[in-house]
Amino acid sequence: MIEKLISNIQKKESPIVVGLDPTLKFVPKSLQEEAFAQYGETLEGAAEAIWQFNKKIVDAVYNLIPAVKPQIAMYEQFGIPGLVVYKRTVDYCKEKGLVVIGDIKRGDIGSTSEAYAIGHLGKVQVGSKSYYGFDEDFATINPYMGADSVKPFIKVCKEEKKGLFILVKTSNPSSGDFQDQLVGETPLYELVGKKVTEWGLDHMGTNYSYVGAVVGATYPEMGKVLRDIMPKSFILVPGYGAQGGKGADLVHFFDKDGLGAIVNSSRGIIAAYQQEKYATFGAENFADASRQAVLDMREDIQNALR
Repeated sequence: MIEKLISNIQKKESPIVVGLDPTLKFVPKSLQEEAFAQYGETLEGAAEAIWQFNKKIVDAVYNLIPAVKPQIAMYEQFGIPGLVVYKRTVDYCKEKGLVVIGDIKRGDIGSTSEAYAIGHLGKVQVGSKSYYGFDEDFATINPYMGADSVKPFIKVCKEEKKGLFILVKTSNPSSGDFQDQLVGETPLYELVGKKVTEWGLDHMGTNYSYVGAVVGATYPEMGKVLRDIMPKSFILVPGYGAQGGKGADLVHFFDKDGLGAIVNSSRGIIAAYQQEKYATFGAENFADASRQAVLDMREDIQNALR
């Protein structure tokens, strides 16, 4: 799957992943009202509004981007109907040729980790048959519990030719509470980066590993260090746009060949119509505003990389 991600990036000249992280406050009132008229002000109604919102955005941007990253918590808050829409979103994006990164941030051990890996990336055995669960192409995972939490995922990924993005240095302001702490003279995030490289050697594609890392755009100098530590790992870069990251911050996340990183923007794209810059589109044309936000982001990144 890393090869498909690279192919998509090169074909569309766009290292952008759109974070499909919807909440009802992002969904225009007209979509909410249509869904509530059909299902009432229920979990099913909320889930339907989210589905229609996602579908319109994907239809507007799929030919510009290589990948999407739905955050499962935004769907879980609506219970089972929300999870059904999460799965519908995954399937729809794959039908559009997009690589799907399931932002699940799982991190447990043993049989629990194995069950998470099977549920999201692999097949579950049911009698004489086997079935995919959510069937994302990549998943984000938390390595805090060590190799016991990571290796069950790598095992499933090798069987399915799928991949991971492991949290290394996250974009949030308090990430340094733990990730920046020194172990001897080395920051913890660097030690995790070295582990990502080690784990990645066990699951290599042609030029890049299937085991990537999450490193926030809000920490460009740390990104530069981690790029050197993880030369064969793709870096998923959150924090662009709404969290303050911009194209100029991203240069060192990429390799000299212009690959090696994919940059996420979530509410900066899916809720673009609510920003002053795109307000002229209006709520009814929210998907067109999202498309323009992707075009602007692509130009910003391309200018920085030149």
